[in-house]
Amino acid sequence: MSTLEDEIKKFQEEFASRIPTDFAAAGKADVKRLTELKISKHALQIGDKAPNFVLPNALGNSISLYETLENNDFVLLNFYRGIWCPYCNLEINALRKISDELNTLNTKIIAISPETPDLSLSMKEKHDLEFEVLSDTDYKVEKEYGLTFSLSEKIRAFYESFGIDIPKSTNNNSYDLPIPATYIVNKSKEIVFAFIDEDYKKRCEPQDILDAVKNNK
Repeated sequence: MSTLEDEIKKFQEEFASRIPTDFAAAGKADVKRLTELKISKHALQIGDKAPNFVLPNALGNSISLYETLENNDFVLLNFYRGIWCPYCNLEINALRKISDELNTLNTKIIAISPETPDLSLSMKEKHDLEFEVLSDTDYKVEKEYGLTFSLSEKIRAFYESFGIDIPKSTNNNSYDLPIPATYIVNKSKEIVFAFIDEDYKKRCEPQDILDAVKNNK
C-alpha cells in the first residue's frame, strides 16, 4: 500500500522536468526563510487548548469546532493552502481515503483554507468529499493557530506567471497562506496530535493520524 509520501515523490518525479530551475531554487529559499522564522515552533502544539472557531462551509453554512466536538470524540483539523496546490490535493485525497475509518472511530475531519466558499465547494466536488471544507478568508483561525506567513515577492511573481492568483482565490488583498498543519483535537478541546511543517512538500501521513486517534481513545 502506497503512502502519501510515495504519492508526493511520484508527483515530483513526473513534474520535475516541467518546473523551472529558478522557481525550484526560489521555493527552497522560501522554505529556508520560513524555517528560520520558526513558525512551526510558535504554532499551537500538543497539550494546548484548541481555540473555537465558526467558519462557513462550502455551502455557506456556519460550522463550529466546539459544536462538532459535542457529537464526536475527536476532530481532525487540516489546514491547506488551496485548490491550486498539487500537494494539498494529494493530501486531501489521502484524507478522503481514511475518512470512513475515522468515522468508525467517532472522528470528524474538518479541512480549512483561506479560499472562498466557492473554491471550497470546488475542492469538495473534485475529490467527492463527505467531510467539511471551510473558508477562513480573513485568516482569523490560521493566525490563532499560529500558522500564517506571507509569500515572498519572488514566489508571488512565479505563481502569477502560472496563473495562480492568491488574492482572488481568497477575495482578500493578501498573499498570506498557512503552512501545512494537521491537528487532532479531543473532546476536552485539547490538541493531542500535531503535524506542522514549513516545507509545503511535507504532509502528515494518514496512518500516523489513525494511530494517533487510536492511541488517544
